[in-house]
Amino acid sequence: MKFGDLADSHGFLLVAPDGTEQATGRNPRFWNASEACCNFAGSTVDDSGYVLAVIDEMKRLFTVDADRVYLVGHSNGGFMSYRAAHEHPNVIAAIVSLAGAAASEERGAPAAPVHVLQIHGTADETILFDGGDIGDVAYPGARESVERWARYNGCDREPSTRENALDLDGSVEGPETGVVRYASGCLDGGSAELWTIEGGGHTPRLSPAFTRHVVEWLLAHPRG
Repeated sequence: MKFGDLADSHGFLLVAPDGTEQATGRNPRFWNASEACCNFAGSTVDDSGYVLAVIDEMKRLFTVDADRVYLVGHSNGGFMSYRAAHEHPNVIAAIVSLAGAAASEERGAPAAPVHVLQIHGTADETILFDGGDIGDVAYPGARESVERWARYNGCDREPSTRENALDLDGSVEGPETGVVRYASGCLDGGSAELWTIEGGGHTPRLSPAFTRHVVEWLLAHPRG
């Protein structure tokens, strides 16, 4: 996603950890993120704890603004971001999930609010925009994931909307992405937002503006 290109100009530290290699097949890497995705071999690896340990190590090595610790993940990484946010809400200020989803099961609200941004293409055939299942284990759709976190964060039920607000996918002509934002009435440090890429697939051809929009959204959403 080329976040490293903006690290100096926007003044942030960037860490890109890898998941565990599966012991079967072509040994793809995975995060043990949710019941649906993507621990297919039944590993007991604690990736939520690992993510927290990476954050703690960065705080030990560098001067870190504790109110601006963020996670960004694509697909399985998006699922992982949601899990870590739910389990470590006093550490993580905001997450961005590109083509991921919240937990399969409905959980109680986390101990503290977290800002959440879901980015998802309507033509995603891998993690379906409206939700689906992986190996008969259901996962929520993009809207449901965002609405769930809006409830967690105590936001008003009626969001604000903007159609064709952003140009995020270079394979779709013009501004194709609409914005649904739950930011009114929320608990301090919490909000929920959905950027819908009309016609976008699972791995969009990210426009030059994509990274800047995401980084600027994150920096504008510190922990409360």
